[in-house]
Amino acid sequence: MCEQCGNLQHERDPRMSRRTFDGTAAIAPIALWTAALARAAEPPAAGSAPPANAIPPSESFKRLMEGNARYAANSPNQRDFSSGRAARTEGQYPIAAILSCADSRVAPELAFDQGPGDLFVVRVAGNIVTTNLLASLEYGVQFLGVPLIMVLGHSRCGAVDAAIKVLKSKAALPGHLPELVASIKPAVIVAERTQSGDLLDNAIAENVRRQVGKLKNSPPVIASFYASKKIDIVGGVYDLATGKISVLGT
Repeated sequence: MCEQCGNLQHERDPRMSRRTFDGTAAIAPIALWTAALARAAEPPAAGSAPPANAIPPSESFKRLMEGNARYAANSPNQRDFSSGRAARTEGQYPIAAILSCADSRVAPELAFDQGPGDLFVVRVAGNIVTTNLLASLEYGVQFLGVPLIMVLGHSRCGAVDAAIKVLKSKAALPGHLPELVASIKPAVIVAERTQSGDLLDNAIAENVRRQVGKLKNSPPVIASFYASKKIDIVGGVYDLATGKISVLGT
């Protein structure tokens, strides 16, 4: 019997080495994940109910903004968070994907007054589009069926403020922060040309607009779904003081 996997056949076949076994073990999770993606991409069976998130982008946006109004008014819906736990093990059907800043004061599920499983959230300081986050959003669109992506910035964003300081005073940042700030600098440069308003506020809004534009033009998945109007992509800014989210025009 094989000491690695317990298979009797392997004892009779000396070619089944530890390297072969380790390679097989590494491939197995990938195969399972690929199979799961294939199942997620399959259309609903004839006569079955559509998934819970099979709604137009406009309906998704409406639900988000109605939820934010409840949150800002301190009147969120009352929920039993444990009641649907077992059902959620069978799949996820988020009504929107949120690209949010990683700031600990911003909690998208709370800000939009949504329950577990309602939002597909990816977060990074400065709410910028990176390759890995783009891949996550592609997964949400292609395989989970999210009809809406919102880029969510927020007031007093430290990442944007750092980009301003780097441009104005050549401040030196440690570690990998310069790479992150470099993605935000173009928004600051545009905001500096604005004649009115606060530079930080203007740069935060411009950064959100730039990330929305980047997503709309990100092939092959997001750009295609957006061009065919299967999804919409919008931007907003969360106000830390009031809890209100202002939607930005493009």
